[in-house]
Amino acid sequence: MRTHVVDHPLVAHKLTVLRDVRTDSPTFRRLADELVTLLAYEATRDVRVEPMEITTPVSPMTGTRLSTPKPLVVPILRAGLGMLDGMTRLVPTAEVGFLGMVRDEGTLLASTYATRLPEDLAGRQCYVLDPMLATGGTLVAAVRLLAERGAGPVTCISLLAAPEGIAHMEQGLADASVEVTVVVAAVDDRLNELGYIVPGLGDAGDRLYGVA
Repeated sequence: MRTHVVDHPLVAHKLTVLRDVRTDSPTFRRLADELVTLLAYEATRDVRVEPMEITTPVSPMTGTRLSTPKPLVVPILRAGLGMLDGMTRLVPTAEVGFLGMVRDEGTLLASTYATRLPEDLAGRQCYVLDPMLATGGTLVAAVRLLAERGAGPVTCISLLAAPEGIAHMEQGLADASVEVTVVVAAVDDRLNELGYIVPGLGDAGDRLYGVA
């Protein structure tokens, strides 16, 4: 597994405002959207392309276009929905699947409660959206599900990660038959006893949508 921390002043600035407890939900949603677009730019560096013949106003030339099959973007419900627009703005031709996953706050294990994905993902590049890579259990389960359907490679995009979560993914996916990349804005200090990232930014879903 490869981990890429996007080191850019605009990323750091937007992430700082997201962390601030005074940032309200509308501002949080807007900044998360902007930050995801910056992360997606790095995450799609290896997206598959093919040559395309076009004619400019001056002459013919060989350009580049995204190849088929189209990339698949997979937000993990519910918090991953707050990252979807920022991702599809950069890759508007991508298709979108959905994974509903919930973490048991006692065991910290993730379980799937909803799936909207093609059964056959052979040859599909997948981009999984989950704001917080905390314990890593949710993303391990998501990547394994995608790999079982033939997807690959899989890129996970998160706003923040904890060292424990990255280590858990490396261990949990060591035998996976798929290439995995994790793209994050920052790796924080640690997890607390409740499984939250420290210093983190709190519960991303609650900060995006409230506590309903």
